[in-house]
Amino acid sequence: MYALSLPCRRLISLALISLVFASLARADDQTTLTKEQIKHFLLTAKIIASKQSGKGVTHPWRLTLSDGTITHDASFQGINEFKSTVQLANGNTEVNFVDSYKYNIAAYSLAELLGIEDLLPVYVERKWKGDSGSLSWWLPVKMDEADRKQKHIEVPDENKDSWNNQMYRIRVFDQLVYDNDANLTNVLIGGNWQIWRVDFTRAFRLSKDLRSPGDLVRCDRKLLDKLKALDGNELGEKTKHYLSKDEVKAVIARRDKIVLRFQQLIAEKGSDEVLY
Repeated sequence: MYALSLPCRRLISLALISLVFASLARADDQTTLTKEQIKHFLLTAKIIASKQSGKGVTHPWRLTLSDGTITHDASFQGINEFKSTVQLANGNTEVNFVDSYKYNIAAYSLAELLGIEDLLPVYVERKWKGDSGSLSWWLPVKMDEADRKQKHIEVPDENKDSWNNQMYRIRVFDQLVYDNDANLTNVLIGGNWQIWRVDFTRAFRLSKDLRSPGDLVRCDRKLLDKLKALDGNELGEKTKHYLSKDEVKAVIARRDKIVLRFQQLIAEKGSDEVLY
C-alpha cells in the first residue's frame, strides 16, 4: 500500500498548486449535495461551456453546467467502440475489444449495490451534441496517484489509516470489474487524502478469473458482507442497459473468487488481520 509520511511541506504545496482544478474555487462541492441531487443536476442542468481534456486515452470533455443556481463542471465520455481484435499498449492482443462509456455507469451502479459509491464520482447517461455518453461530477482533485508517485509526495501519518482503507476497497473493486486499462492516473486524490477511482470504459471483461488476486490482502467487513450478498439478478436489472448477461455472470464469478480469497486469508491469518 502507499502509506508513507510526508517528507516536506514545500514539495506537496508546489504539486497541489500546480495541479488543483479551477472547480475548487466554486462553492458547490460534492459534499454539499446528496448523490440524488447531483444526479438530477447532471441530467437536467444546461451545458454552457465545453473544453476537451488532454488526459486519458479517450480525452474526455470537461463541460460546464448551470441550473441558474449552481454552476459546476462535469466530465463527458462518449466513446463506444467495438472491435474484433485490438493490440494493446502492453503488446497483448484483445479479442472482442470494447471501449464504452456504458461501463462507467455500470461501475457506479455496482458500487452503489456494494455501498462504496463514495469511491467513484456520480455517473449518469446523457446526450451532448447528439451523442450519448457518461457524464460525471467534476471532482475537487489535487493530483492523481501517478503524479503523487512521480513527485514522491508521501501520505501524512494522520491520514495513513484512511488512505489504506480506501485503497483496499479500490483494490477489491478493481478485481471485481476487471479493467483492462487500470492505471494510476485513474486514482484521483482530493483534500484530506480522499481517493476516487474513475474511468471504467475498458472494464467488465468476460474473464471469470481475477487479474491480480495478490492485491487482495485486506477487506472492509461491510464490503465483504455486501459482496457475499450481491445478487446476479439484481445486478443484471440495475445494469440492464449497460452490461450484457455474460458480463454480469463474469462479475458474479469474480465475486465468488474474491470472497473465497478472503475466506482463505481469514483461515490462515485470522479475521482481525484481514478484515477492518
